[in-house]
Amino acid sequence: MKNVNYIINGILAVAVIVLFILHFSGGKSNRSNNYNLFEGDSINKSLLPIAYIRTDSLLANYKLFQDLNEASMKDMENHQLDLNQRKQRFEKDVQDFQQKVQLNAFITQERMNQEGARLEKTRSDLEKYAAQIQQSLADKNAQMQRQLQDSVLNGLKSFNTPQKYQIIFSNIGTDNFYYIDDAYDITKEVTDYLNARYTPAKE
Repeated sequence: MKNVNYIINGILAVAVIVLFILHFSGGKSNRSNNYNLFEGDSINKSLLPIAYIRTDSLLANYKLFQDLNEASMKDMENHQLDLNQRKQRFEKDVQDFQQKVQLNAFITQERMNQEGARLEKTRSDLEKYAAQIQQSLADKNAQMQRQLQDSVLNGLKSFNTPQKYQIIFSNIGTDNFYYIDDAYDITKEVTDYLNARYTPAKE
C-alpha cells in the first residue's frame, strides 16, 4: 500500500513540475524575454530560456581573438627567425672548426680543445635558449587564452543583463549536440555585441 502511495505521489510531483515549466515557459511572445511562440503545422512551439553559441564561429569573427592571434603569430615568427639565425651561426662555426682540424690549422692541441669546448658550450646555450622560447610562447598562449575567456564570459554576463537566458551552451561541431534548432543559436548576436564592446589596445 505504501508503495502505491509513493508511486501516486511521484506521478503527482512530476505533473506539478511539468505544469510549472509549461506555465513559466509560455504566454510571452517577445524574443528578448526568450519565451517566443511560433506556429508551424498547427503545432505551437515554445523556446526555453536557453541558447547556444558556435564557439568556432565566434572566435573566427571576434576582433579580440583576431588581434591576439595575429600578435601571437608575429611573436612566434620573430622568435623562430632569431633562433634560426643563431643556429646558422653555430653551424658555420662548427664547419669552420672541422675545416681547421682537417687542415691542421690549430697551432696547439690546447687551442683546438679550447675551441671545441667553446662550441660545445654554444650548443648547450642554444638548446637552453630554444627551451626558454618554447616555454615563453606557451606562457603567453596560456595568458592569451585566459584573457580571451575572461572577455567572453564578462561580455556574456553583460549581454545577458537583464537575464534572458538561464543557460548558454558552447558548441563546436557536434561535441555537445547532435541536433539543436537554429532558433537557439545566438552566435551572431553575441559576436556583434562583443565586437561592439571591444577597444583595440593602442600600440
